[in-house]
Amino acid sequence: MENQTILVTGANGLVGQKIIEQLAKINVKVIATGKGPSRIPYTPNAIYIPADITAPAEIELIFKEFSIHQVIHCAAVTNVDYCELHPAECYKGNVDAVRTLIQACEKHASKLIHVSTDFIFDGQEGPYDEDAKPNPLSTYGHSKLQAEQLVKKSKISWAIARTILVYGVSKDMSRSNIVLWVKKSLEEKKPIQVVIDQLRTPTLADDLAHGLILIALKNAEGIFNLGGKDKMTIFEIAMQVAKFWNLDTELIKPVLSHSIQQPAKRPPITGLIIKKAQNLLGYQPRSFVEGLKTVDEQLKSYAL
Repeated sequence: MENQTILVTGANGLVGQKIIEQLAKINVKVIATGKGPSRIPYTPNAIYIPADITAPAEIELIFKEFSIHQVIHCAAVTNVDYCELHPAECYKGNVDAVRTLIQACEKHASKLIHVSTDFIFDGQEGPYDEDAKPNPLSTYGHSKLQAEQLVKKSKISWAIARTILVYGVSKDMSRSNIVLWVKKSLEEKKPIQVVIDQLRTPTLADDLAHGLILIALKNAEGIFNLGGKDKMTIFEIAMQVAKFWNLDTELIKPVLSHSIQQPAKRPPITGLIIKKAQNLLGYQPRSFVEGLKTVDEQLKSYAL
């Protein structure tokens, strides 16, 4: 992988920033794209280019100028309820963008590593392995499944990395996540309603980034689950966060999913089985408590 050029989409996002930070330790050239100005902490091997990844002409210019070897595609419209209310925007960001990248990869013989989600499943019989049958419940889930299908049907070298409930912290974030939301709410003494009937395997952003880089390093192909080690309900996640930072657990109110009015339906029990990634890639994610320790250390080092 040395001396390769890697294109990272969604570079301003949490996972994108983690990937670029980790790639700085390897002898590769990084081209980072995102919306608007760069929010990436300085890394000498990365060039940031604002780009619309649904615009073929913009993407073609990048591929042509920089001779892209591999693409790690993190950009997506991931707000599940927003997608339900804005389906056209959801499909443009999650499907059309992938079609554009596939066309560029075909033309330039580049590999595409596409990030997908547990929300392609209905949550009736999780945790899921890589061969489980998809059955999405939401517009977001349908869009991500369509993107997967485009990748699988393409003539390019590809890998699909499915992940789940990503949490973590970076120096300049535009969105929160489950861990930071619970922590902030409890610190502000706000009562929060948290569902007890949804199960996930929460994933530290740093671990997901490392897994994606392992796919690139090993030139692995096919589908890989890159989730966390621990199966937990959302309520259990919130309780662990409260206990880790010594916050008031009485503020956490357990509720059932149907009692919360949300536009998009969530799969109840997902979780991802990560044995394949562990065996073939050497992917070793941290436990949830270890992940919280990492977040705590980073919050202190970023002075957040």
